[in-house]
Amino acid sequence: MENLYFVLVSTPGLFASIIRQVTGIEYCHVALAFDPDLHETYSVGRRVPSVPVIAGFVQEDAHRILQVFPTASYRVVSYPCSAEFKDRLRRELRRCWQRRFHFHYCVLGLPFILMGRPFYQKNHFTCSSFLARVLSKNGMHLFSKHFSLVTPRDFYELPGTRLVYEGSLAGYIGRQPLLYEKRRVYEA
Repeated sequence: MENLYFVLVSTPGLFASIIRQVTGIEYCHVALAFDPDLHETYSVGRRVPSVPVIAGFVQEDAHRILQVFPTASYRVVSYPCSAEFKDRLRRELRRCWQRRFHFHYCVLGLPFILMGRPFYQKNHFTCSSFLARVLSKNGMHLFSKHFSLVTPRDFYELPGTRLVYEGSLAGYIGRQPLLYEKRRVYEA
């Protein structure tokens, strides 16, 4: 059995504080990592960490995030999956990475989340709706609602996860690196 890692993020800022108020939890962003050291982490988020309006599909860099948001908090949880599923999902996200400028943040969908009404604009996602859709598309159906209505809170409350870390991003980066699962190093 392998693991995926859901990375819930709390950063300062007006947009983040609005998301926190809507979801009712500290964490305003979610990303997916393939290893506990977050070397390969994907999300729909800020292309430039300091500029919230320029957003789309990104491969996150925790060190860059820490430079811009030294007070950022992380909650990293693992979720079990098969090796086959993990490899299939990795291939899918790498294909998305090759087309990364085709994916955008779904600002128009935010009011629909508040109203509880599904909304999909082609290639436009929130961080959580992108993960819910790509997981479901690959056979992991975690939520009983339309992917466009999934929020970071749904990942926060997801049954079957195991807490790996919760605290400051600086503390997570500063700890001893975890060993890769089964000592496999994944090549790009």
